[in-house]
Amino acid sequence: MPADWNSLSDEMQLALSREAMRRAADTLAEHAELLAAEMEQGTLRDQGGPDALRLFAIVVRTTNRDTFGTIGHA
Repeated sequence: MPADWNSLSDEMQLALSREAMRRAADTLAEHAELLAAEMEQGTLRDQGGPDALRLFAIVVRTTNRDTFGTIGHA
């Protein structure tokens, strides 16, 4: 039976929240990279976007890593 969020300790809630944010940031970065590749392949119209999207992906990942650090597996 799954644990109720409110029954988890503050530390566990924080750890799970951080992991969720890390995964969300990684998903955003992956989507930016996929969009960049689609533009490069000509599937989407390129207006200088691939480099900007890759920069965004790097910033998301770097900021996320520096902010939350590694906490293990959720």
